[in-house]
Amino acid sequence: MLLVIQLIILFGAIILGARMGSIAIGFAGGLGVLLLGLTGMNVTADDIPFDVIGIIMCVIAAISAMQLAGGMDYLVHVAERFLRRNPKRITLYAPIVTWLMTTLAGTGHTAFSTLPVIVEVAKEGDVRPSRPLSVAVIASQMAIVASPISAAVVFMASIMEPLGVGYLQLLAIMIPATFLAIFPTAWVANRLGKELADDPLYQERREAGLVSMPEPQSAYTAPKGARASVWIFIAAIAIVIVYATLISDQVGLIAEPTVPRNEAIMAIMLAAAAVILLVTRNRAAEVLNTQVFRSGMSASVCVLGVAWLGTTFINHYIEDIQAISGNVLQAQPWLLAVVLFFAASLLYSQAATTKALIPAALAIGVSPLTAIAAFPAVSALFVLPTYPTVLAAVEMDDTGSTRIGKYVFDHPFIIPGVICITVSVLLGYGIGALVL
Repeated sequence: MLLVIQLIILFGAIILGARMGSIAIGFAGGLGVLLLGLTGMNVTADDIPFDVIGIIMCVIAAISAMQLAGGMDYLVHVAERFLRRNPKRITLYAPIVTWLMTTLAGTGHTAFSTLPVIVEVAKEGDVRPSRPLSVAVIASQMAIVASPISAAVVFMASIMEPLGVGYLQLLAIMIPATFLAIFPTAWVANRLGKELADDPLYQERREAGLVSMPEPQSAYTAPKGARASVWIFIAAIAIVIVYATLISDQVGLIAEPTVPRNEAIMAIMLAAAAVILLVTRNRAAEVLNTQVFRSGMSASVCVLGVAWLGTTFINHYIEDIQAISGNVLQAQPWLLAVVLFFAASLLYSQAATTKALIPAALAIGVSPLTAIAAFPAVSALFVLPTYPTVLAAVEMDDTGSTRIGKYVFDHPFIIPGVICITVSVLLGYGIGALVL
């Protein structure tokens, strides 16, 4: 009976947070932790992923400084030029852009700035906007598990290294697995839904004057310091990768580093933010007002609450979980990807899902190869159409093609998302067998 009550608290908190949206996901997680504690569960701050949260905050700080300097607008301008080269191929080009931007930045919030451009270019090419938007959003979520500076990847590497899998090996598997999965996903997405000319809702909205037609491109002039901020940020990422290589067990040029990798990432990102402000001479206080900073700090609170909630519950029942699921996962290891898929759809965070479930899976006896191959499944944030980038894509598509159906799950992101994760997991197995 107590287990039933605790499960109700667990899922009730997650569902409540999802319905309230935004930062309330973290708030509801904290409420759930409090209620679990009142039922007799041991609650400890050790279950809070402070390393994950710290990395998110420091990376967001650097990106926010870059946005304040105009670097984000400059990147969007570069992306727009690439997308407009062939509007008919926007369904393929858009996810490449969002995957690349998220891989470099370590956060999917970079996709927000490209979504309006994708809609405009799609209309220019008479392409149903739901097609490129759906794949672009999915690609931005998938890229988190391929980013050298994302909290999910850094945590995954930290628990894999004792098992003989290095940080660089993890990236060598995840980068090609998630990138190559874009292409079959885009091919399928390009065949979903009616053509714009045959969509009655689009025709109705256009006749009612609710659809804005593409306007001629306005001239763009990069503000002073915009390019410099981008190059400083890219240089910081390069330094992170080089330093992680030098201290890795595989290379071992620095056997006993005084600054471990996680701490180095946080310090380098904060240093990059400081250098950007010094070079561009922007006021530090204005960083707090950027859209990226607000979204990123909200994400930090969400990870804190949800990961604390999930880890508290799992750690309390870890022995029972091992006893019940150990034999099942050893016999059918692919089920780990299924578990991660549904967990991520509720936890709303790749880092939180990784923190809550991957250590438990490894404790059960799941092999490192299986855990890494299943890793892309933590990106199933699209199942419930309430994730910020999903909602933004729906709101920005004035043609009405990107819409949520009557049955909640019948939205344009579900099929591309399932395909992209499935292909990534399969590629992860294949590439992982070669790399490990």
